[in-house]
Amino acid sequence: MDSRLYLITPARERFAEVIEAAVRGGVDIVQLREKSMPDRELLQALEEARDVTRRLGVPFVVNDRADLAVLVEADYVHVGQEDLPVTAARRFGLRVGQSTHRSAELDRTDADYVGVGPVFATPTKEGRPGTGLEFVGYAAEHAKVPWFAIGGIDESNVHDVVAAGARRIAVVRAIGDAPDVERAAATLRAALPD
Repeated sequence: MDSRLYLITPARERFAEVIEAAVRGGVDIVQLREKSMPDRELLQALEEARDVTRRLGVPFVVNDRADLAVLVEADYVHVGQEDLPVTAARRFGLRVGQSTHRSAELDRTDADYVGVGPVFATPTKEGRPGTGLEFVGYAAEHAKVPWFAIGGIDESNVHDVVAAGARRIAVVRAIGDAPDVERAAATLRAALPD
């Protein structure tokens, strides 16, 4: 996997414009994450996001829903530790990403890529404490698959995350909530090693 800067976005108003600006700034993989939207609306949002990512030539990831990922011809489905097991998600013919929160989960995953974190506490994972930079360092030494540091990473701390060993990051708010989405993405991408 060559991707370095991973945007996770909800199906907010004008999210297609956010995706386009983020990709112009350096995002090279996009996930749509919606946990409470009815299936019919979610499918429409996923189709719109897929159209945009296909046109822009970046991989598209569907959060949790392997069935809908197949329907929209996504590149990946992303699952958490309590979601569909990676082996089951693969039965849909998909590549699979998985969230990991501790070294044992990272060591046993058989996903195609993993998320490592949340590095710092974040409101998008309410109640889950940050795993800290030590887990980033562990992943840098031990991960057997491509991995993205995730969780509370922004312009103020991305250099610390890179110094701990990250070559890839995933963000939600640092790009999606930025007043200038393209600039925010470009700043984060510039902080990552090639």
